[in-house]
Amino acid sequence: MMFQNETSYTVKEKIDESQIAILPIGAVEAHGPHLPLGTDNYLAERLAEKVAARTGALVLPTLPYGQVWSLKNFPGSINITNESLIRFLFDMGISLYEQGFRLFVMLNGHLGNAVALKEAARQLYNKFPDFRVLYLFYPGVKQVTEEVRETPTAHTTYFHACEIETSYMQYLAEEFVDMSKAISDIPHIPPSADITPIPWEMFTSSAVLGDATLATKEKGEKIIKIAIKNMVQLIKEMKGE
Repeated sequence: MMFQNETSYTVKEKIDESQIAILPIGAVEAHGPHLPLGTDNYLAERLAEKVAARTGALVLPTLPYGQVWSLKNFPGSINITNESLIRFLFDMGISLYEQGFRLFVMLNGHLGNAVALKEAARQLYNKFPDFRVLYLFYPGVKQVTEEVRETPTAHTTYFHACEIETSYMQYLAEEFVDMSKAISDIPHIPPSADITPIPWEMFTSSAVLGDATLATKEKGEKIIKIAIKNMVQLIKEMKGE
């Protein structure tokens, strides 16, 4: 159910019945020549809709901006600080709790948001110990990702506008993908990128971290179905507690 489509006269009953709010969180940043700036928003939104259909959750309007420090110098990227994101999510969590929600799912489409989401969840826990807050980012997909991947990953953690993320988009938001412009750009990411801040323009000019030309809808479907299954299970288990 889409929260913003309800009225003040109908929403209270649905909050009481569900008690689960899902907030899709994305970002606006460069994703190569074949994917839009709002890729992470589209992914988070489409995932939220599918998860909500299986959990009875209410889907909140998407938070479309995130912490994109690494790509902030690429054309089109819009960066906000972790501090701003933490405060926003903390304030939103308070409001959701006061409205009657007892499970707040931050469904993240952008890895760069992870630090802020975890800290916001901790702060909300300190304030409301009975308020369950989940921060989810494609849980439990490592094995299936390795099974479908045809090229080595450019980084053990990052994936961006590559074979994998482009496959996600082909499955979830195919209308925004232009495969005629997909490229292969597998950069050398120095080990120092894991221990000190390094803007991504230091090792890529395209913002593509892999071979996007190998992406397929079928690969995306295999991975995303596992992610959705795991998210649904985690939400149901948490609500059961």
